[in-house]
Amino acid sequence: MTSKTPSLELPDLTGRRALLTGGSDGIGLGIATRLAAAGADLLLPVRNPAKGASAVEVIRRTAPGARVELHRLDLSSLSSIADFAELLLDRGDPIHVMINNAGVMTPPTRQVTADGIELQFGTNHLGHFALVGRLLPLLRAGSARVTSQISIAANQGAINWDDLNWERSYNGMRAYSQSKIAFGLFGRELDRRSRAEGWGISSNLAHPGVAPTSLLAARPELGRDRPSPARRFIGALSRRGILFGTAESAGLPALLAATAPDAGGKLFGPSGVQHLGGAPGEQRLFSRLTGEADATRIWDVSAGLADVGFMVR
Repeated sequence: MTSKTPSLELPDLTGRRALLTGGSDGIGLGIATRLAAAGADLLLPVRNPAKGASAVEVIRRTAPGARVELHRLDLSSLSSIADFAELLLDRGDPIHVMINNAGVMTPPTRQVTADGIELQFGTNHLGHFALVGRLLPLLRAGSARVTSQISIAANQGAINWDDLNWERSYNGMRAYSQSKIAFGLFGRELDRRSRAEGWGISSNLAHPGVAPTSLLAARPELGRDRPSPARRFIGALSRRGILFGTAESAGLPALLAATAPDAGGKLFGPSGVQHLGGAPGEQRLFSRLTGEADATRIWDVSAGLADVGFMVR
């Protein structure tokens, strides 16, 4: 099966402020470029400032005149999240679009965040939970659309409620699935609570399918010195247009989730075979994300771990 790269026309985002995590490479850089080209004022918080500066150059080559602000943010540190959020809150500018795209995947050995949380749960889910919670006043002011970038891995595995921190035994892929299930439940619960409390925020989920990105590339800081065999296999098929998406096409579901009219509480992903690649579209919610009790439970657990109460100033 072969396919050409699908397209997606974005609305005019002039005058809209968009915050994107994980925008310095891969899928995120493609998303950032499209947002800037559509006229958005882009907030780009990154862990590595040098890498972020290179990303801004790429964005401005594609979208001359793009308005991009680079900020320092480490999603694996709750204090870094608090500092970044306080900076934005002091300025008081509304946020209209927020795409939570950053993530880490399958360190071969268990690692923890600055706060002692298993790295994937702490970064992929808890860091974004804390960031959204602290920025809630700005999101409310902008009647924001929040998009949580999950994964097809959220359609397998389960939350390890008896050992969320994977202290007794560690399995990288299962811990990754847990982080994405938790993040998806949060995204759904955010939409539900916004409707119930009148926050004026809508929240969608997106997943990129499968594409050759930096998640499975060599990441020495994660203990992976060379690309995983899966990364090489995915890259080979992607280059031939077979089954999998590309870094560019994989970002389209998140862009659709962030800009589609009248959407909230929905899941967007590629529409090809097994949702691995293809044009972006709405799809059925993964079974692991349908439980309301699980969504409430992960929200409460996360609020305690992050010490964030989703308060309005």
